[in-house]
This record gives sequence, structure tokens and C-alpha cells, in this order.
Amino acid sequence: MLKDQDRIFTNLYGMHDRTLAGAKKRGHWDGTAGILKQGRDWIIDQIKASGLRGRGGAGFPTGLKWSFMPKQSDGRPSYLVVNADESEPGTCKDREIMRHDPHTLIEGCLIASFAMGANACYIYIRGEYIREREALQAAIDEAYDAGLVGKNACKSGFDFDIYVHHGAGAYICGEETALLESLEGKKGMPRMKPPFPAGAGLYGCPTTVNNVESIAVVPTILRRGADWFASFGRPNNTGTKLFGISGHVANPCVVEEAMSIPLKELLEKHCGGVRGGWKNLKAVIPGGSSVPMLTAAQCDDAIMDFDWLREQRSGLGTAAVIVMDQSTDVIKAIWRLSKFYKHESCGQCTPCREGTGWMMRVMDRLVKGEAEVEEIDMLLDVTKQVEGHTICALGDAAAWPIQGLIRHFRGEIEDRIKAKRTGRTGAMAAE
Repeated sequence: MLKDQDRIFTNLYGMHDRTLAGAKKRGHWDGTAGILKQGRDWIIDQIKASGLRGRGGAGFPTGLKWSFMPKQSDGRPSYLVVNADESEPGTCKDREIMRHDPHTLIEGCLIASFAMGANACYIYIRGEYIREREALQAAIDEAYDAGLVGKNACKSGFDFDIYVHHGAGAYICGEETALLESLEGKKGMPRMKPPFPAGAGLYGCPTTVNNVESIAVVPTILRRGADWFASFGRPNNTGTKLFGISGHVANPCVVEEAMSIPLKELLEKHCGGVRGGWKNLKAVIPGGSSVPMLTAAQCDDAIMDFDWLREQRSGLGTAAVIVMDQSTDVIKAIWRLSKFYKHESCGQCTPCREGTGWMMRVMDRLVKGEAEVEEIDMLLDVTKQVEGHTICALGDAAAWPIQGLIRHFRGEIEDRIKAKRTGRTGAMAAE
């Protein structure tokens, strides 16, 4: 259980003052100039030592990502882009940071940009986040007025500008290269890699794209030390993490906890447990809608970190935990996700453009029990033809939930098909 003094986001629930004065009272913007004086290399080394991995889903080591940026400018400017396009179904953690603790993000943007030699930062915020954008912009205005950002930021001799860019509600723009295309005013379609953004990103200049939470934790890590952050969680899965728990729990919530916390402890300590008790659990999606679900049996000793979940052929993703009890029609739940991915595919790659629609139409029939048993394997085969054959990870995100469903609940799908054939309605979906 994480102690209160170890929490980075001290105003996650908006109980305190979110203005600059309130943030300073809670220890933010404390000695920021001193941190910048330590120099770029020191900052990057500290972030590497802390073991911070990207909080946006992929879990790539943050310090390593920063170190890919050019040390010496070749005449092109460098940019930091913050991905605040929180569109993964089930995910609502970054929203709380921007609503209630925006100064953690702004200070993080300054330090991270300084470490990468970027004099400008763009925050790309999701189209539906209207109040969040207002809160963030108000905080940025305060930081400018106080001289914390802008010309000679924090009296460090470093000039730094920060801009908020509003998206238009497209899920694909959460993919880093599609986000850059959208920022440039083009259609949000992923780019081929290489070149990677660190070589040629926004406007063809060196760019790093990071998630809101990855950037917002940086100032506290540097103030309290890499060893402090690395003391939470298992090796290679360190630090504190925001978990957003929704679905069939007594109290859905967003909570900051230590990495590698057991799933059962997370749900029982913070959410009042599964609705109807632990025995009533059917499945859990541990990291947002794009990762395969875990069965109730796997959940008994599930550990919430990148490596343990990857070993179970799932993933931590954005740590959006979606809990499903025995009343859930899992086939219908996964059908709903496949519908979402079909709708959000940008259509650039043939396997994804055609495959997402194809998978959704088979899922349509599986929900109603109108398919043939052979089609289950055929559907699995199609997910394999989509997975790994697209420019970005949306193809994988569409394929994995279906693979998880077939892997864990094949019996339920077959029962429904048989029930439809014999006219029994017991195993049928709730209308």
C-alpha cells in the first residue's frame, strides 16, 4: 500500500487548490532552476536510473527515449510533444492530472524539454476534454506570468514556450506519428518508421512524444531522487503508477499506487472489491481495451506491472482496469470493442481497414450465436493476419481482445452457437 507522503499527484481528486499558489504549497516548482543547473546529461541519467517506463501504454524506458535526441543541433529546432489524446476506452488517468494537478505537467514539460534541448513543447489534448484544456491553459498562463516558462524560464537562461493544441476526437491521433501529422494540420494517419520522431518528427525536426503521466512525474523524481522512485515495484517495473479502475467494482476510481501491486489488493483496498465478492469475478481487462483479458483464475495472483502481464499474454497498457463480473456477456463486450476499432481505423493499411470490419462482422454473428463453430478458428486466423502487418499498433489492438476471448472463453462461444441451433435460450446473450 502506497503511503500518502510517497504520492506524486497530491491533488488527484481536486480537493485542494489547483492554482500555482496551491501547487507551490504542495511542493511543486520547488528549486526548478536548481534542477536545470545540473545540466541535460544529469537529468537524463537520473531518469534512466529511476527506471521510469512510458506511461502511455508501450512501457518504453523514458530516459532512453530522451537520449535518442541529438546532443548538438544541426540548425533544426527540437520539440517535445505531450500526448494528452487519452482516447483508449477505459482510460481516464491523464484527465485527472490536467484537471486537478496541471502544474505537475507544466513543470515536467519544462525540465524534459530542457533535457532534450527543445525550446518549444506542444500538448496535444483530446477533442472531448474541454474543461481539462481550460484548466491546463489557465495553469500555463499562470506559469508565464510568474516567469516560470517563457523567456529566461525560471531565470535559468533557457527560453521555453508551451502550446496547447486541441484534437478533434480521433482515436488514431493517440498514435505518436499520427498525432504529429495531425499537429501539422494533415489527416491523422500514422507514418512509416524509420525515420523515428527523434530523427525527423514534427515539421521534420527532432521530436520526442511522451504521455502526460510520463512527463508529470519527472520533477518529483528529480527532487526526491532516482533511488526513491526505483524503490517501488519490481526491478524493471519501478515507480508509482496511476490506475483507473472501472466496471463491476463497488467504487470505481483513479488511484496512485506502487507498480507491481497485486490486482486483488488494488481492487479490494481502493474499490471496495468486485461487485458480489471476489468469487463473482469473470474477467478483467488489465490495461485499456487493446490488451487481452485475464480470466478470474489468472486474476487470483495477477501482478500489475509490464512484465508479469506480458508473460500472461496480456499487457499493462495504460493501466485502465476494466472489471467484469459473472453477469457480463463477454462475447458482447469484445464485440463492442471490435466495433470501436473498426470505426477508428484510419484506413491506410489494407489488413487493418478490411480486417477490422471483417472481424466485427464475425463477432456480430458470434454474439447472436448465428455462426458456425468452424468460424471461431477462421476468426482467430484473421486476427493473426492483421496483427503485426500494419504501420501502427491499431491492428494489434483490434486483434488482441478477440484473441483473448477465443483463448479463454471458446467454450462459451461454442455453447451459444449450439444453443441457437437447438433453440435453447439459456446460453443466449442478453438482448
